[in-house]
Amino acid sequence: MKNRLTLIAIFSLTILVTACGGGDSQSSDNGQTPTPPTTPTVPTVPTTPTSLCVNTTGQVNWSALMAEDCPELSQYGLFIDPANPTAQPQAPGFGYQLATQLFSNYASKYRFIYLPAGSSMQYQAQEAFEFPTGAVLVKTFALPQDTAITGIANETLIETRLLIKRSQGWTSLVYQWQQGEAKLLTAGASVHHTLINQGQSQSFDYNIPSRAECKICHQINQDNTSQIIPIGLKAHLLNRDIIDQGQSVNQLSLWAKQGKLELLPELSQVAKTYAIDNLQADLTSRAKGYLDVNCAHCHSAKGYASISGLRLGFYIDHTSYQYGICKQPPGWDGGAKGLDYDIVPGNADHSILLYRQTLSEPKDRMPPIGRNLEHQEGVELIRLWIDSLAPSLGNCT
Repeated sequence: MKNRLTLIAIFSLTILVTACGGGDSQSSDNGQTPTPPTTPTVPTVPTTPTSLCVNTTGQVNWSALMAEDCPELSQYGLFIDPANPTAQPQAPGFGYQLATQLFSNYASKYRFIYLPAGSSMQYQAQEAFEFPTGAVLVKTFALPQDTAITGIANETLIETRLLIKRSQGWTSLVYQWQQGEAKLLTAGASVHHTLINQGQSQSFDYNIPSRAECKICHQINQDNTSQIIPIGLKAHLLNRDIIDQGQSVNQLSLWAKQGKLELLPELSQVAKTYAIDNLQADLTSRAKGYLDVNCAHCHSAKGYASISGLRLGFYIDHTSYQYGICKQPPGWDGGAKGLDYDIVPGNADHSILLYRQTLSEPKDRMPPIGRNLEHQEGVELIRLWIDSLAPSLGNCT
């Protein structure tokens, strides 16, 4: 009898740990296209209120967000319709938009911010905004069938990523969408997809990152310690107009008016970038904004690629050596073209910065994570910009 009770206790404890994120049977890192399961591969959450992940209130489950890695995204109560993470965030969540494009194989991105009651973001002139403990950033990726026809009705949900600022700092969680549900991953996964861009059909494997891969982009090294931080929530990447209640308003000004953003100066003092296809906007500003959001998180003094010496932040002088002008990169052989310099002003075809945007091998492509396809529009932007630079900026010989 005693042995039977012991076995029952062990079995019950195993179910509880697995349901709260202790298991990872849904994860896949074999590089193959996952086959949608006919039955859930993550154990059903207990019906008894023994886990914070049990959410039946119809509100944001703050307690679980701050303490547990729930096996199902819906258990956090972030959206009114749990099956649609692209619209209608549960209060107090609100959407945000970037001024330029963070490229991820032409995936559409749906972004939301959740702030605890009575808290706000704090403006930073050049770095990502400061967020209060309890803040949650949500980004959902959906792949279109045709890049000319976006909107969730014409897209396939792929993944939803969370950045949660818990008491010990930011943590990342990644959820894969299958059969209308988003399940927690830890080891990443691969999803095969075919889309049409500029009239051409392209098939590829979209890689959902593991938590370790998330750190490569979001991690900085400061004072001999590593920290995870947001990437895109910088003033110059958010300084744009949006539609709110049928009216066009500046996104930053709206947040300040609503009490969501503190310390915002006059907009004339806030830097700005633009969409890459905005031909009315300054070419350099467009190019630097694109390189900032896609590259600068690694290519900075505190980033993953700091050893390269290449600095692609928005506020770095783009005519300088550290921005790549006549700079030779350490540790790369120049590829099949045998190129020598990151940027040869006035000559994009001989610039490594552009060349590596077009390469597809893991050891050569840039960015190394989050891209399997060439971003044709982004490549064209950087080509035009490098070609516009005066050759007199540097002597690349």
